[in-house]
Amino acid sequence: MLIDKMIAANEDINTIYKANKKGATIALLGNPNVGKSTVFNALTNMNQHTGNWAGKTVAMAEGYYVFRGRRNQIADLPGTYSLMPQSKEEEVTRDFLCKEKIDVCVVVCDATLLERNLNLVLQVMEIHTNVIVALNMIDEAIEKQIQIDDQKLAAMLGITVVKLSARKKEGLLELMQAIEHAIQHGSTKDSCHVDYGNLEQAILLLSESICSASLPKRYLAIRLLDPKVEQRELEDYILKESKARVFAKREEILLTLKLEEDYVECIVNSITNRVKQLTQACVCYKNSSYEQRDVKLDSFFTHKVWGLLSMLVLLGCIFWITLSLSNIPSGWLSERFYEMEAPLKELLMQLSISDTMIRFLVDGIWKTCGWVISVMLPPMAIFFPLFTLLEDFGYLPRIAFYLDGIFQKVHACGKQALTMCMGFGCNAVGVANTRIIESPRERLIAILTNVFIPCNGRFPTLIAMISMFFFVASPWNHVLQSTLLIGVILIGVAMSFVVSKLLSKTILKGVASSFVLELPPYRKPQLGSILVRSLFDRTLFVLGRAVSVALPAGGIIWLLANINIDGVSLLVHCADFLDPFAQLMGLDGVILFAFILGFPANEIVLPIILMAYLSNGVMVDISDLTFVKELFIANDWTWVTALCMMLFSLVHFPCATTLLTIKKETGSWKWTILAFVMPTLMGIALCMFVNGLMKFLFF
Repeated sequence: MLIDKMIAANEDINTIYKANKKGATIALLGNPNVGKSTVFNALTNMNQHTGNWAGKTVAMAEGYYVFRGRRNQIADLPGTYSLMPQSKEEEVTRDFLCKEKIDVCVVVCDATLLERNLNLVLQVMEIHTNVIVALNMIDEAIEKQIQIDDQKLAAMLGITVVKLSARKKEGLLELMQAIEHAIQHGSTKDSCHVDYGNLEQAILLLSESICSASLPKRYLAIRLLDPKVEQRELEDYILKESKARVFAKREEILLTLKLEEDYVECIVNSITNRVKQLTQACVCYKNSSYEQRDVKLDSFFTHKVWGLLSMLVLLGCIFWITLSLSNIPSGWLSERFYEMEAPLKELLMQLSISDTMIRFLVDGIWKTCGWVISVMLPPMAIFFPLFTLLEDFGYLPRIAFYLDGIFQKVHACGKQALTMCMGFGCNAVGVANTRIIESPRERLIAILTNVFIPCNGRFPTLIAMISMFFFVASPWNHVLQSTLLIGVILIGVAMSFVVSKLLSKTILKGVASSFVLELPPYRKPQLGSILVRSLFDRTLFVLGRAVSVALPAGGIIWLLANINIDGVSLLVHCADFLDPFAQLMGLDGVILFAFILGFPANEIVLPIILMAYLSNGVMVDISDLTFVKELFIANDWTWVTALCMMLFSLVHFPCATTLLTIKKETGSWKWTILAFVMPTLMGIALCMFVNGLMKFLFF
């Protein structure tokens, strides 16, 4: 009995229960947002990120589990609404089903929205007879008083139907047992087929002309009747000897029927009618209050006025909570890293390491990494769980839906709103998540403009500038400062829109494509899952990348600050060289050089500035903002300097981690270089304009 309860995907389990039977290949598919990846994770114990919005699985994920001595390979295919592909992901799913040798197809359905999901089930059954329907989220269906007669549904479809709740890991044993039975015995029932009405006679004639094929004759006949399908797309599935006869028959039928657009209408209507028959017979809605609740919430969150206000309030609350709560843990971490410096130096001395090397390792590399971790970790550990909370609740797709009209006007995709939201946590994460955008052109626009969204690495600089130079002696000071920060963020968002428009009119010409964005039902967030996912999938992942680039950067910065020429450090020499140009931007050479040295991580810009001003060759803490402000003023800072620094922090080249991600996602140095050069030139021009305008008006 114990082995039946094992959901295995690691070597420890496999060494105890070794696979001794021939493994099978299982295809896991379903509509976006049905919990398909959650089922995959539960079966394989793999940690693929799942969430409550469409498009989480863009590339195919593979894993395996061992059950009753059989090691089964399972493929988590991209979410798809149809096997008549409209996107690259749907094409990948269809081609995998057609070309790979699959033993069992498991179609995951949302039990609360079964009518929407059965469309795909019926299409899959045209290709494979060994199909299992997994009714996921059955616990939510029960809570919403939705009764599903799974036995009747199984009888009407002629396939196995299993109820489960992947999040609660209920029903997984039954699913694995059903898969094992299907592997051993194949399809034991007569699968039903959709009646396509006027097309049935043509389907029969084409089926009879196909002598042998690698796919079911009926499915091939249905595909052949589509006037938009080219001959080369199907010829590999038909036996060579019968190709000429089959395609000649196809041309004859197409000329006779003159289908054109009637084909799609006939297919869609036939499937829709069959789905209605199934749901009317097998699904009973005892209470419609949940659906009414979702409608009421949607009418608020997608309202022209209230939708905007709710979006600003929710995002504002996330920023306020992040900024308010991150200071204490950041300070605590900074103190711990500082306390460890002396023991670390003592340890290195005991290892007979030279004093210069000790200062290089501790004052350079250790202090830089400690700064990056203490500044980045707390905000991310707060921001990402809050962001994931909105994601699990189902709010993020509403943002994309609400902003789609604006994105249409700038010839971009509404899904870009989701990637922009991710960019607030980390631009590298935002760039990676542009995979949810189907159009290559629109995806490139989203990648190139994500840098204008301020990540949490830039927030410390923005907050410090606001706190020091835009302070108002008022009980509402924190509210006013938060409002100013939101204003800066909105400038970044506006820049993203403007650049998207410019790109779509120049090097990335085109009109916005239509896309299907499912508005999932509002769901109660799973707090435990949120904490685990946000910590491991996002926070630690981003932190690891940042530390990996901060390590060498810390050493380089220390060398520049401690190698002297004529009694002056290289850091100061470089700053003096840049000073004339920086003055035009409203900055000074130290600030501009700090941004250049901060290329590995935005978090270290302010510490580098302090290092240069203090001429101590070591990065220092900025917890005492009063001291920092006095130091800045002593170095000729004004509120215009702070304003220009905020603007350049908002609009300048992306960090090294983001650039590496852009190169990985685009596979092109051309786009990576453009992603570096474009915001840098725009930031320089913006600072020059603002500096000139402020001096003209106030000085």
